[in-house]
Amino acid sequence: MTENDIWAKMYEAAKKEYHPTEISPFIQAHHVVAAVESAKTGQIYTGFCIEGASGVINLCAERVAALNMYLNEGNTIIKRMIAFRSEAPKENDGMPCGACREFFMQLAYENRDMEILTDFATRKTILLKDLIPNWWGDKRYKNNHA
Repeated sequence: MTENDIWAKMYEAAKKEYHPTEISPFIQAHHVVAAVESAKTGQIYTGFCIEGASGVINLCAERVAALNMYLNEGNTIIKRMIAFRSEAPKENDGMPCGACREFFMQLAYENRDMEILTDFATRKTILLKDLIPNWWGDKRYKNNHA
């Protein structure tokens, strides 16, 4: 790991959150972890998933990391994101779920250019906008920024 390897720094930060835990017979946590890099400050924020027997109460690690960023600095624009279970993403792993993709798109227009790490060994990434082409909300953003 080089000093300037942001992906390694993000991986190590998120990895600290990985320790699968049964909170109750209904709720599991810490079995998916994530880190985001603030586009505003470069600060890294982490999150972990919380999943219950009822899907509507689930919180994905990616959204928790983004909410930590927002709570700590009021920023909604993410430069980079990594998410994984027990090991770093490989061969197109680490993709955010549909709810997280939608959340990031709605959180800030600039998040469409967020890099998502899909293979740690090769540092392969994909942009959020490539996961949601022709997104339904583009028109609303354009109308509000015109």
